[in-house]
Amino acid sequence: MNLQKLLKNISKPMSIPNMIINKITTNSKSVDENDLFIAIKGYSFNGHDFINQAIKAGAVCIIGEEDLQELSVPYIRVPDSRLALAEIASEFYGNPAKDKKIIGITGTNGKTTTAYMIKHILEESGHTCAMFGSVNTIINGETYPSLNTTPDALSLQKHLAISKDEFVIMEVSSHGIAQGRIHGIEFDFGLFTNLDHDHLDYHHTMEDYFLTKAKMFEALNDQGYAIINNYNEWGAKLSSMLQSRDLSLITLGNKESDKLRINEITPGFFEISYRGCNHSLQLSILGQHNISNAAMAFLTASQIGVPIQQIVKSLRTFSGVPGRFELFKRSNGTTIVVDYAHTAEAFSNCLTTAKIEGAEKVFHVFGFRGDRDSSKRNKMITVSKKLADEIILTFDDLNGVPSAAMLQELNELNEGQVISDRTLAIQYAIEKAAEKDWVIITGKGNERYRADFSLPVSSDREAVEYVLQKEGKKLKTR
Repeated sequence: MNLQKLLKNISKPMSIPNMIINKITTNSKSVDENDLFIAIKGYSFNGHDFINQAIKAGAVCIIGEEDLQELSVPYIRVPDSRLALAEIASEFYGNPAKDKKIIGITGTNGKTTTAYMIKHILEESGHTCAMFGSVNTIINGETYPSLNTTPDALSLQKHLAISKDEFVIMEVSSHGIAQGRIHGIEFDFGLFTNLDHDHLDYHHTMEDYFLTKAKMFEALNDQGYAIINNYNEWGAKLSSMLQSRDLSLITLGNKESDKLRINEITPGFFEISYRGCNHSLQLSILGQHNISNAAMAFLTASQIGVPIQQIVKSLRTFSGVPGRFELFKRSNGTTIVVDYAHTAEAFSNCLTTAKIEGAEKVFHVFGFRGDRDSSKRNKMITVSKKLADEIILTFDDLNGVPSAAMLQELNELNEGQVISDRTLAIQYAIEKAAEKDWVIITGKGNERYRADFSLPVSSDREAVEYVLQKEGKKLKTR
């Protein structure tokens, strides 16, 4: 694309050279001839340090934030490289968001399951959906692994350009909002699931974390819908903030003003009031928290125009999400759950569900990510001690923290078992559990391990399957 056209919203035309750009990149290692290199100040690296490397590789124009002189190629300084990247990427790919119906889902917990539920309902009713989230990226029916919950701006615009889908369902993380990854995209639907203590290593306070999430709703288009969970106190706060905005505010909660109320919950069913009528909904997946997720999906689909009976039918056939309260059964009757839960509230949801479902004893296996929000750890331990019968603390991603330092912290936090090898911790809990016991393994969900452990597996799911398969072989040889 012609550079002057590409940067028409970034800089004055007089300062932009007339040349053709082959591609845009923020990684100096991927630069080829006639590329535009955008220098980003990242969490660990500063792209400005790699400008000369990018020029040597063939970059013909550089965009950055720092005051740099005497580069051998044109340099355009901008106030914010991330926002410039989002605008340039959108222009490069032909503003692809304008042709889509875009559903953004933000919140601490429930984004992934709610996204999958909406996708299932819409596809069951004949629509096509792309999805960008923490488990997978799905475009035109093809599934790809996800690197981030919300893709970087360049990848996001490329995904949108490739997609021929009618709807795009996007998990929107607080990091994605703060780092301008969704800058320039207008949402048709904005969903807020809840807020819990998380990511305060990045946002520092809950208020800052909340206000970052709330920024997504500034990107709703003029006909956009804000769908908010008022059962969560932060959701109710967001609803109050949005009251003055000229948008369609749709809430679920227990007040008369809320559009949807959850009236009654029984095992496998829940009843809602919506538009003056009561509806009984059935879920095939467990988890009290999934009722709120289903209610959010219900509201979204109904505003899109999916008939209520179709929504009810689709929720009944929804089979769940990999790594989100994923169930396994041991031959002796033990129930095993793999879940992504990594906050105190998410722990409470998982462990309470096990109790409601009749668990006689609950074993809880989890750890903490190194170099992440450590202020939430005591709350997580407190909830687990209250609801689980035995805690087995283990390693999660260390992220550069020395294993000895993490092991010392785990021993200080837990009065019970500490087994640093995650696969052996899972094996220990499963082998110790009896017929009506539950083993809850949280923190990783479907994510791959970043370290090598004793068992020849690369995820919690594979660890569970390996232990169960090994037990099965032993039983056959007896």
